[in-house]
Parts: sequence; structure tokens; C-alpha cells
Amino acid sequence: MLNNILQIRFVDVIDVILVAIFAYQIYRLVRGTNVLRIFWALLVLVLAWQVAKLSGMRLTGAILGSVVNVGLIALVVIFQPEIRKFLLFIGTKTQLDGGLLGRIAFWRRDAGKADSRSTLDPYIHACMHMSAAKTGALIIFRRQNEVEELVATGERIDARVSAPLLETLFFKNSPLHDGAVIVQGSTVLAARCILPVTSRTDIDPSLGLRHRSAIGVTEQLDVIAVVVSEETGAISYAAGGEISHGVSPTQLRQYLEANLIEMKPSTDKPGKPAKTA
Repeated sequence: MLNNILQIRFVDVIDVILVAIFAYQIYRLVRGTNVLRIFWALLVLVLAWQVAKLSGMRLTGAILGSVVNVGLIALVVIFQPEIRKFLLFIGTKTQLDGGLLGRIAFWRRDAGKADSRSTLDPYIHACMHMSAAKTGALIIFRRQNEVEELVATGERIDARVSAPLLETLFFKNSPLHDGAVIVQGSTVLAARCILPVTSRTDIDPSLGLRHRSAIGVTEQLDVIAVVVSEETGAISYAAGGEISHGVSPTQLRQYLEANLIEMKPSTDKPGKPAKTA
């Protein structure tokens, strides 16, 4: 038996590595949330249940057993946002358009990059101007997920993007400046949209509602959020629940070019949303 324990196969090493990666990704998803506290509370209940059973405390054991059994079903409800986020993470990393498979099929990532620069110009120029003027802004770039639920919370625009249009929408006296602008390719889909706010507790307390909304929406959807701070004029971008602060317009362009795969100029007529391949 000792010889069997000491025999470590190559498959066993791969098995341990995969489990470690899986555990680390779960930790990244729940880091800074209340999930860990709930996990420890459930662990205490399970241990108390086992102690009650071993000690012959039938009434206590029955009550704790019922709580644990119901708790297994309740976990699906309690952890619904985390489960959704985890499945979204898996789908994003393995999709052909921009994830792991997309990196293998690298020729697809190069398609349309020359056109993407001209498509991104209005966004970059608008962010530069709003940063200089310290005009607060929150722009959500659609990637793979449908964003109709977000669009429905605001005012439908369906207009071809331009830097003056974005600056007008976020102008402080504009009735549409409060909230997020949702864009797809070279089309502004909607303005004044309401976004989910992150519940993480490990975020810099100096961050305002725009930044917390940018983190929150990217936790739940496969989108990229670009924020211009009203207080400092600093530009930030968020994706996958992580935010990068104080980026330059050049860094923002490079990031968007690398992560918005097929962002080609729209050939649709004004008034209709651009189509994504």
C-alpha cells in the first residue's frame, strides 16, 4: 500500500494542477465578497451537525440536519451571482471570438484590426476631452453578452458614434448625463442606463459610484467599462470585475484594440444598431 501511495503518475500531477487552478479561480471570483463568510458559517453548521450525531444528541442533530439539507438548496439561490459569474468566466475564456480558443486561432484576432482604429477614434477623443474638462463619464462596450436588459433601463439612442455626441450625452446639464452609455461597435445603443453596483468590500473607498458600477457590471456581463472621473479626470477601464486606474489614452486604445476583437465600422444606416459578426 505504501508503494502505491509513493507512486505519483504524471496524470496525478496534472490532476493536482487543474484542481489548484480551479480553486484559485473560485477564490478570485469570491474575493472581497461575503461568500467566504457564508462558507465558514456553513462549515461550522456541518461540523456541529456531525458532533451532535456522534454525541447522540438526536434533537439537535435532527434540527441541524434539516438546516444543512435545506441549505444545500439555498446555496444555489444565495450564490446565484457567483455561479453566474463563474460560468461567464468559463464561457469567456473558451469562446472562439476572444478567449483561449481565439488565441489558438490567432488569425481571427488579426481580422479587422486596421479598421478598429478608426472605429475607436471617437471614444478615445471623447475620453481625452472629457478627462481634460473633468466631465464624468461611464461607457459600456458590449462584447459577447446581450445587453438588452441594460439598454432597457435607459433611453434608446441607436445613433452612429462621434466624439461630440458622447461629450454632449455626458455634459453635466444634459438630461442624459447621469448613468451609463451602452455602445456596440460604432453605434451608441442607449444612454442614462442603470448598472448593477459591486458588493465587494475590498475596493478603494475613494472610488465613486461610476467606478463601482463599472466593476459591478463587468462582474456580471462580458463587457468592458470605461470610466472618466469627475473629480480627477483620470481614465480607468474595467473588465472581469477588475479595474485599472489612471490609464493614458494610448493605453486605453491598446486595451480596447486587444479586447474588442471585431470592432469594425458599421455599415448600417443611422437609427439601427450595428451588427456584430
